[in-house]
Amino acid sequence: MNDQDIQNLIKELLEKIKVNVESISLEEKDGLNKWFSIEVKEPHFFISNDAEALYALNHLVRRMVEKNLSGNPLQDSERGEGVRPEGSILIDINGFQKKRVENTQAIAHMMSERARYFKANVEVDPMSAFERRIVHEFLSNATDLKTESMGFGPSRRVVIKYVGTI
Repeated sequence: MNDQDIQNLIKELLEKIKVNVESISLEEKDGLNKWFSIEVKEPHFFISNDAEALYALNHLVRRMVEKNLSGNPLQDSERGEGVRPEGSILIDINGFQKKRVENTQAIAHMMSERARYFKANVEVDPMSAFERRIVHEFLSNATDLKTESMGFGPSRRVVIKYVGTI
């Protein structure tokens, strides 16, 4: 499924639930992750109730794309095996996800500075899997820090560990 097909799928899904799409734009991050920014007139449908509808839309589109790919896998010409494209799809409504990512990165930066200053491990408040992934990716290049998820269920959190200069 190419990018235009995914955009059409998103637009079609939104129109079926009677949401008028003003614009859809695509931004690729790291060459792997696809970020679809959508502008709508009624963002409260997606953002209210802790953005459950936005997360559901993201999940639904990812599953539909995966289903399409599994029904028609890309072929590796040498081995003839099915190949899945790496990366992920993220749908953002009126900049909500972008703000959330920026806030999570700000928290990660603040907590990483705290770990460096005190030369100790710092536990971040419980987060969703998406937010934990943002913290891990944001701090992945830090040579003096290591991140690890600990706990179970809704109390799962990131621990930023100070490991010193390497």
